[in-house]
Amino acid sequence: MLLAGTETVATAMEWALANLLNHPRVLKKAKTELDTQVGDHLIEESDFAKLQYLRCIISETLRLYPVVPLLVPHLASADCTIGGYDVPAGTTLFVNAWAIHRDPTLWDDPTSFNPERFETGRVGAYNFIPFGMGRRACPGDGLANRMMTLTLGSLIQFFEWERVGDDKIAMTEKTGISMCKVDPLELMCKARPSLNVLLS
Repeated sequence: MLLAGTETVATAMEWALANLLNHPRVLKKAKTELDTQVGDHLIEESDFAKLQYLRCIISETLRLYPVVPLLVPHLASADCTIGGYDVPAGTTLFVNAWAIHRDPTLWDDPTSFNPERFETGRVGAYNFIPFGMGRRACPGDGLANRMMTLTLGSLIQFFEWERVGDDKIAMTEKTGISMCKVDPLELMCKARPSLNVLLS
């Protein structure tokens, strides 16, 4: 679980930072939330309940850019009908999370980065499945969400981030087993005063 989770969490962090730098309003709102709700101490798990917007950013990142766009294959245990198609027992089935997360019948403006869509907490159970669902969902779901919240929260809390150049960051996807950026992310950062307070 730790080996599989290392690459996937790192890839999700790359997508999240790229989105934040392309949407400065979202980054500013996340920074304000962290400054007011956490302050100068290092973000901890006990702070998560107060960081709703940060968690919305992570959910929106995983919706638009699921690290594993085709979920783990399953076998139909019996003859069934899926989406109007007859599927015989023993058929290998893939769930395309990427397509579900961008389906305009399930999401308003599905290709835009809009963390606020998760603020209401009313997301359909089958509409958002970056880790799969049910008994065969990814066992690393809880660990991944904790690691992403701690890592992204710390990066926003203690560093100022800027793009290299004036152009928006290209969000072109390269799909293999996992979906990463075609061009690796390059950013500039400098420590915020809160990091000096923490280190002293």
